[in-house]
Amino acid sequence: MTPTDSRTSGSHQARRVAWAAFIGSTIEWYDFFLYATAAALVFNAQFFPSADPAVGSIAAFGTLAAGFVSRPLGGLVMGHFGDRYGRKNTLIASLLIMGLCTVAIGLIPTYSAIGVAAPILLTLMRVVQGIGLGGEWGGAVVLTLEHAPENRRGLYGAAPQMGVPAGLIAANLAVLGLTRALGEDAFNSWGWRIPFLLSLLLVAVGMYLRLSIEESSAYSELAEPAVRRKLPVAEVLQEHWRSVLRACFVVVGNSSVAYVFMTYVLSYGKQTLHIDATFLLLSVIGGAVMWLVSAPLWGQLGDRWGLRRLFLIGGYIRVAWALAFLPVVDTGNKPLIFVFMLSMGLVLSMTHASVGVMTALMFPLKIRYTGSSAAYQIGSLLGGGITPLVAASLMKATGTSMSITLYILAVGLISLAATKGLSRDDVGAGVSAAEREPQPQKV
Repeated sequence: MTPTDSRTSGSHQARRVAWAAFIGSTIEWYDFFLYATAAALVFNAQFFPSADPAVGSIAAFGTLAAGFVSRPLGGLVMGHFGDRYGRKNTLIASLLIMGLCTVAIGLIPTYSAIGVAAPILLTLMRVVQGIGLGGEWGGAVVLTLEHAPENRRGLYGAAPQMGVPAGLIAANLAVLGLTRALGEDAFNSWGWRIPFLLSLLLVAVGMYLRLSIEESSAYSELAEPAVRRKLPVAEVLQEHWRSVLRACFVVVGNSSVAYVFMTYVLSYGKQTLHIDATFLLLSVIGGAVMWLVSAPLWGQLGDRWGLRRLFLIGGYIRVAWALAFLPVVDTGNKPLIFVFMLSMGLVLSMTHASVGVMTALMFPLKIRYTGSSAAYQIGSLLGGGITPLVAASLMKATGTSMSITLYILAVGLISLAATKGLSRDDVGAGVSAAEREPQPQKV
């Protein structure tokens, strides 16, 4: 094979891996967001009946947080296997875990049928879901990064990140379509189970795609046991814990705003402001579409400007948008809310598209799966995992959305400070040529 043929083959495989990462990530996030949407709209009544709807919402969002608590565990466990035995096989396992748990959620009887066992089973399945997703994100980002051309890591690295808005769109369209087709009462009673059961078909598609891709050549060079660590997590915790902390705080701001935008606004708008749930779902879908279609653009700009620089610019804009978000929703002006939701999708995409590659490049190849997974999932727990629960609790305690806005502002400023503290060495090759220090030539 000539060098040209080799480059062509490598480029083809990189595109195939990016496509498989996008589809597989979309399926996993469909499963995860389907639960989040159901928690906001259905689960409080079906699994946590209470005379006070606010208490039911807090309990439902508590199970949502349980999935986030288990995500770091999934990142460590699946990361261990991904660094020891290969990225591809670990990604296949994560897809199976996630999909089968989602189907199981669709089969759990409600509180009225089996009592307290219902919320216990629901929480258990959510925890296992979190373990699957904890291993999915790191593997998809790392495998895509390791196949991508060096000068296009931002663009290719955006592919698995695009699975987040795509999964959100698919989950909300499923809920919206079934609500309209069955009627709200029928959907809330039993129709909500259908999109969970449909996950089985999506898993079959994802399995087909993942079986067709190759392991990264970079990882294959670490195939000798002498090179690989027996316990990658030990090296992560002993030698790279500072990178884990820095990455956590970089991630937390984006994750916090995203889950207010994607999840909490559904419950808040419906129960507190009495805004039509269908309108809220359409607004979230519209914002997610903007998030999805703009991600490749931000990935390309990350390759040109540098991932850290792009993330910083987006971080400042995201803080400003977050300050206005709930005050805009509080107006009850539907056209204004819809336009603002669209713009929020663009803002979130600006930082989200680059954060995957930027996080992965903070760790060396032999522990990259474990390190990046643990850092991202802990950051997501501290951001998106607890934010809907904190928001619902703050709203009940203060009676005003301003308390939630101030909380999001504080988290956003922490994230900005952590990002500003990153150096070129921290993000490795995730900088543009203009940012990179000239390196001495080897002789």
